[in-house]
Amino acid sequence: MNSHHELSRYLQQRGVLKSAMLIESFNAIDRKDFVSPGLQDEAYEDHPLAIGAGQTISQPYTVAFMLELLQLEESDRILDVGCGSGWSTALLAQTAKSGFVTGVELVPELLELARDNLEKYPLTNIRLELAGEALGIPGQTFDKILVSAAAEELPSELVDQLKPGGTMVIPVQNDMVVIFKRKDGSIEQSEFSGFRFVPLIY
Repeated sequence: MNSHHELSRYLQQRGVLKSAMLIESFNAIDRKDFVSPGLQDEAYEDHPLAIGAGQTISQPYTVAFMLELLQLEESDRILDVGCGSGWSTALLAQTAKSGFVTGVELVPELLELARDNLEKYPLTNIRLELAGEALGIPGQTFDKILVSAAAEELPSELVDQLKPGGTMVIPVQNDMVVIFKRKDGSIEQSEFSGFRFVPLIY
């Protein structure tokens, strides 16, 4: 594949990229802008790529799968945990045009990488922060939470940051877990197996 438009078509043909909003975002945000200079010729391949500090930019199929599970809406307030290169952050912000995305990253050099990459786009609904000792942003709540690294178990502190009616997608070990918080605060959970992620560090 030689362009992000070809990558988008490939993901649609694979049946993983479906919603009109996300197709538009994948066509607007070029993965190549978030890939290390030495790996530019692999930017549109469907596999993860190293971005430094032992972290990766996730496989496109996996990113599309996770974003579809979030059931994004244009006005969503979103938390992106482990924003890495900034690719998922950009896709989220492009989709939630009238919403807002807060990206947190534990590794300072990756936070700077994400900032530099995101400056290539005129997205004004993003804030990036260096992650603290606690997961996410305690005391705030979000409509959607995306976690791009694998936790050993479901982090209750992130469940607490999810608004009633909100959805979180998080890898737990090698399963993709979808958490939906009902209006009464109870949790509905589903899992999809067959994924691999770098470990969530905090």
